Formats: sequence, C-alpha cells, structure tokens
Amino acid sequence: MAQISVIGAGIGGMSAAARLARQGHDVTIYENSERSGGKCRTEWFGDYGFDTGPSLLTLPAVYRDLFIKTGKRLEHILELTPVDPAFSYHFSDGKSVTFPNLSNPKTYLEIEKSFGSTASQSWKKIITRSEKMWEASRESFVESELKSIWPLLKRKNLISQIGEIAPFTSLRRLSEKLDLDPHLRMIIDRYATYTGSDPRHAPAVLLTIAFVESTFGAWHIKGGIGQLSVAIEQRCRDLGVKFEFNTLVSKILTNGNLVTGIEIAGGKQITSDIVVANSDAEYVYNQLLDKKVSNAKGERRKLKVATKSLAGFSLLLGLDNSKGDSVPLNHHNVYFPKDYDAEFDQIFTQKVPVSDPTIYLCAPKDELMVKSAGKESWFVLVNAPRHEPETGWDWNHGGDQYAKMIIQKMDSLGLNVSSRLDFMNYRTPADLERYAMAPGGSIYGTSSNSASSAFLRARNRSKVKGLFCVGGSAHPGGGLPLVGISAELVANAIGKA
Repeated sequence: MAQISVIGAGIGGMSAAARLARQGHDVTIYENSERSGGKCRTEWFGDYGFDTGPSLLTLPAVYRDLFIKTGKRLEHILELTPVDPAFSYHFSDGKSVTFPNLSNPKTYLEIEKSFGSTASQSWKKIITRSEKMWEASRESFVESELKSIWPLLKRKNLISQIGEIAPFTSLRRLSEKLDLDPHLRMIIDRYATYTGSDPRHAPAVLLTIAFVESTFGAWHIKGGIGQLSVAIEQRCRDLGVKFEFNTLVSKILTNGNLVTGIEIAGGKQITSDIVVANSDAEYVYNQLLDKKVSNAKGERRKLKVATKSLAGFSLLLGLDNSKGDSVPLNHHNVYFPKDYDAEFDQIFTQKVPVSDPTIYLCAPKDELMVKSAGKESWFVLVNAPRHEPETGWDWNHGGDQYAKMIIQKMDSLGLNVSSRLDFMNYRTPADLERYAMAPGGSIYGTSSNSASSAFLRARNRSKVKGLFCVGGSAHPGGGLPLVGISAELVANAIGKA
C-alpha cells in the first residue's frame, strides 16, 4: 500500500483518488479552497443555481466506468437526462439551426431546412470523416498513456491513420476543403474553442467532437453538472479517501529526481510515496517543483513553447419572469458574431477583450436549479484573452463594463435580459486564476494551436519518479470526458497496492 498525496480536489484528482483507493492505496487529497470540484461546481446565489464550469456532459460512459469500478453504478446516484435538442446555433444574418440530440438523420433534416440539401450532404461527410478520425485516434492516443511519440510511429496502420487524422491540416482548412456552408463552418470553428484554441491553427482531429457529440449525446445532470463533483467526493469518502480543505500545497518535495512528499502552507511536510498533481501543469512544474530537479527540465521546456489556451469571461444571470416577458430558449444556445476571425485575432494576437464575442448561453430547464417558479438561471460564457497584466490584458479592471456590454448585446439579440434581471455576477480570467489556480485563467492549460500540441501537454507519468499529472492540462486534454480518462490512465500507471 502506497501513501499517496493528491494535490487538488478537481474532477481529475478525485477520480484518480477513488480508483487508487479502490486499488488499496492510502490516499489524501489536499485542496486549496473550501470545497471540491475545481472548475466543475454548481454554485448558489439566492434563488439561483449555476454551473460555473462545465455545463454539459458528453461521453458519460467515462464516469459510468468510474462508478461501476469503484462501487454503486452512476445511475443509482445521479439522474442523467439527455438534452434535446442538443444545441441551437444562431447567426448574425438571422439564420439559425437546431441540432437534435442523438440523431444524425434528424440533424441532417434540420440542416437541410435551414441551409439546403447541399449543406446537409456536406454535414454527412463531416460526420463520416469525424468517425474515422475518432476510431484512428481513440485507442492509440486518447485512451493510452502517451509516454512518447515512438509507439505511435511504430503502429502497423500508421500511414492510413495519418491520412484520416490529417495532423498537419488545421480544423479551418479541413472545413474549407470539404466546401462547407459558411454557417456550418462556424460551428466547426467553435470546436477549437473546446480546447481553448484557434481553429485556423488547431489540428483537424478536433473534428472528432462532431462525432462524439452526435453519437454519445449531450447530457445534463439533475441539479447541475456540479453534482458530479459531489458524487465523486462522496465515492472517495466511501472508499476511505481523506480530504484536507483550505490547505494550500506550497511544494512538492524531492530527493534528487524522486518525490518524497509535499509541503503545505505553514511549512508542515507530509511524507508520500506518490504525488498525483491535479493542479495546472504550468503551476506544478514552475511553482511547486524545485528548479534543481533535473528530470523536470523537459516538461518545463515543453510548457514554455506551448501556446496557452484562451480564457473565459462568464456571467451568472438570475432572471425573474414576473418583471418582463420570458424568451423561449433551448438548454444550450450559441450566438455567433458577424466576424468570427476577429474574435480569435483579438484573443490570441491583440490580447484584448473581444468587442463582438460569440455568446454561449446555458439555460437549464431544471427546477432544481431555481428556488421558485418563474425564475431562470442563465450561465453565459464568452471567449477571452488570458489575464496577463504585464504582457497582455489586466482583468483586474474593467470587468463590470464588459459585463454590461455583453448584456446589452444579449438585449439586442432579443433575449430581454435587462428588464428581467434579478441577480448578476461575473467571473473574469483573473477570478479563475485565483480560485482554480489556473495561470492566466487559461481554461485548458495549453491550447491545441499546432500539430505538436498534443505532445506539449504534461505526461501523466512524470520523469520525476513518483509524480503523476492528471486533469485538463495533462494528457489527453481538457473537458470532463478527457479529464476522467486521464484519471484512469494515472491509476493504471500507478497500479494496485
């Protein structure tokens, strides 16, 4: 039995902890904040509950696997409901399209209604291509520990897989080659933002998101996606995992290139055989590990050259329909600007807040996320530049004005926010940096803005012996499904007691 210290009670850290405790290890999680969940949490303000991180669950099989392998099945604890329709997309020219959940044929019909038969046929090609990409990358990359590029290069079907994945083709370039309708091209572009990236540079393999969403569906958890965090914390406790909240880990202790434990704020040292870091990899390697640890130099070099992911500016809006007319909305809604490229230019090149941002609006039809009838909890997210006071944008200032601008835009879209506004809060990238320990407020650590980006993420098994990395900044990447997979990879790498 190993003594294992987990840094961070995010989804990745807790998922790894549950699996490790089930394997017979003695596990303690040290969390800087007062609660679990990391970025994945449902927060309440008066009558309104908000998912302030992930607001959508895809690939629920990842968490079904976690729960069934550590105790009671997921469905015995949480109520998962398919979100239908999955997404509603709105464009600046007044056109819109709705994507039904778990039905490609129905999606093709909706596209044909909105943009014609040629556009519908093009989307069929997208789904076919994305399925081939998923099959080519799933086992060899997503579900495998990525120790180096060499095992991938030795695969017998390497040439055909490279042809399917098109590693040196950008997501934007692929959609141009497939001659997509401009509206559908914007939807494809949006998939790059799922990893905090620019579609003009992100690899085409991100097209797999189209297949994953359409095949495995969009799901909601009754009471909020943050209930997943609550359930995983309880599963950890049931398995004997200990939690130390309000406890900042200040150092990862080493002897040469071997981890020996952690040090928490105040100087107390805790001996550990293994440390699992659910913190942002940049923070782990540049702040927690001593610069003298030679085996960490390679990871530091990778993190230095990797492009950091974009950040997010979010609004939490509590609406009272007794104050004004309600507006019928679906659960997940996206409002695209006229010039999508300008958004990525402002974020990645100019490093300024987007003047006309894409608006993602989550309006859950969940009575457990409001305390009285006639009220609605809206979570609004727009892409934003990182918090970089010295070299980019300083998000310590101007957040209130930016929030007002977004609300004005929503009003202009006919969403009738101002007249019904009962509660409003906003979160800047600087806020995300503070409470989630995410440098610059980068949602996903590093972006996918190059063909080599996958290899610039932190390895699950560090070259510093006894150190393992889990979560969105580690392999295989960000988002609830990949974070859950990273936890499984780490638990399998450590092995049973």
